[in-house]
Amino acid sequence: MINLDLVRVPGGKFTMGSPNSEAGRDWYGEWEKSLLGVNVESPQHQVALQSFFLGKYPVTQAQWRTVAALPKIEHALKPDPSKIKGDNRPVEQVNWDDAVEFCKRLSKKTGRDYRLPSEAEWEYACRAGTTTPFYFGPTIKTDLANYSGTDWEYEGKTYSGSYGQGPKGEYRKETTDVGRFPANAFGLYDMHGNVWEWCLDHWHKNYVGAPADGKAWLSSDDNDLRLLRGGAWNADPGFCRSALRNWLARGNRNSYIGFRVVCASSWTL
Repeated sequence: MINLDLVRVPGGKFTMGSPNSEAGRDWYGEWEKSLLGVNVESPQHQVALQSFFLGKYPVTQAQWRTVAALPKIEHALKPDPSKIKGDNRPVEQVNWDDAVEFCKRLSKKTGRDYRLPSEAEWEYACRAGTTTPFYFGPTIKTDLANYSGTDWEYEGKTYSGSYGQGPKGEYRKETTDVGRFPANAFGLYDMHGNVWEWCLDHWHKNYVGAPADGKAWLSSDDNDLRLLRGGAWNADPGFCRSALRNWLARGNRNSYIGFRVVCASSWTL
């Protein structure tokens, strides 16, 4: 028996997105801005959500193995896909469809409705009532989250291991056990760093027309791109902000991508 710990996230309202003044919005670069037309974290908008239950941690490798052993719903799952091994480390090397299959198998086994979080649910849960770039304040340190805390260079440009007035730190170069760093005010862990987390939404280039009820934003003309949130062990600190939006094709599998689940009520495997 493996516990899949869930946290009740209370309903409420919040401002989704980031203000123009927030450092890190420029990571998208001029090419992306010209392509997208507007910063992807804009416009800021109000969202009202009902209460929901969210995984206390990203899904671990031990939990993945338990569910991967359940009967197939739509496609097969590798029992041990992760590159960086550890029962209590996040499962990674799983694409969006793998994560959806996991939720479907878990739902059938338990009789409860498991799914990926919407992008709005994810940001609301991450912020936990805060409006700062991170749930622990205006900056980030490597004793608070697992990300790349050292400078690095690429094509003659130096990328900083610090954010704002925060210090540089260490670069662990791998995932860490879930729950190692401080939780936010809702009791959720690893919302900043460790692994990027798949969301249910289809990718949209900005928030123009985004739903205000917290539900997943789907498209009739699906482009196969999906949302990722939270940053990762190999990400710059600015990538770990609460408002940061990332995207990849749904078929991507990497050692820095995992997920957590939403459920209608708490449950134990």
